[in-house]
Amino acid sequence: MEGKTIKNDEISLKELLEKVKLWYNYLLSKWRIIILAGVVGIVLGLTWSFIKEPIYTATLTFALEDEKGAGGGLGSALGLASSFGIDVGGGGGGVFSGSNLTELFKSRAMVEQTLLTPVTVNGKVISLAEMYIQKNSWRDKWNKNPKLSVIQFLPNVNRKDFTRAHDSILGVIYQNLSTNSLFIAQKDKKVSIITMDVSSNDELFSFYFCKALASEVGKFYIDTKSKKSRANMSILGRQVDSVRNELNSAIAGVARANDNTFNLNPALNVRRTPSVRRQVDVQANTAILTELIKQSELAKVTLRKETPLIQVIDKPILPLPKNRLGKFKGIVLGGGLASFLMILALIIRRFLKIIAE
Repeated sequence: MEGKTIKNDEISLKELLEKVKLWYNYLLSKWRIIILAGVVGIVLGLTWSFIKEPIYTATLTFALEDEKGAGGGLGSALGLASSFGIDVGGGGGGVFSGSNLTELFKSRAMVEQTLLTPVTVNGKVISLAEMYIQKNSWRDKWNKNPKLSVIQFLPNVNRKDFTRAHDSILGVIYQNLSTNSLFIAQKDKKVSIITMDVSSNDELFSFYFCKALASEVGKFYIDTKSKKSRANMSILGRQVDSVRNELNSAIAGVARANDNTFNLNPALNVRRTPSVRRQVDVQANTAILTELIKQSELAKVTLRKETPLIQVIDKPILPLPKNRLGKFKGIVLGGGLASFLMILALIIRRFLKIIAE
């Protein structure tokens, strides 16, 4: 019984060709409907090519600084200083290297801070957030709501002063940009060159936002990476000034002590003690000041090495490249897609009819 069932389920090549021929003849009999669907698709595709706005893409490429340390004589000097317990800064760690840096570009904090950057549009200074809102005609809907009609995104405003509504709107803009407009990629892991693309239907917004985001991330990156070095430089600077004041005071003390012992009887050596003590202070402060100046110079070299940390290679230039759905492409896509969907619908309908019988 089981063998008979298997035999009945088998189909020969001849039967397969006959079934294909039946389906072909069936679709051929519906050629008018298929052609009509194709014509409708062509009209829709052509209409869409006229309606859809072009997409403008601003591209910026930058290279990361090598993270392998100072190298050469500077590396030896820093190592020698560290062996004596001297911290002159240097190296903010690899927390922002490689893929971590690409995620920094896409972070909400960086994108929202960039949206508050001032730009000049039609002779008026507005923020990028306001530019995005105006382009998408959001205020036409907000004017009907008293709570939303008074919301403004002024350039360089303090982020801490924002209300819940401000945060919500910025969150929506961030989601739209991070999902549909902002693309960061490192094309080759062997090459530390990263490409950032900003795409939108507003050429100026793509251009301004791309440059502003790179500038904002660059500032944050530099401040974070060089924070330790700057702190050390500040501390060393205060120490140098303090020791120099002490040295000047000791030098003046030696001069006063010498004045007090001028033509002093050689037998009265006790009276010379203040002068000797001040001379010791001068020698000690001189040695300390010399070492602090060396440390300060090493810290300056380290800070210069770490700034800037992002080297921009190519910046976006107006006019930006635009991607637009051409008329021919709209006709082909619209007609082809509509015809395919109609054929698929006819096949499903025929198949269901056969099952029902």
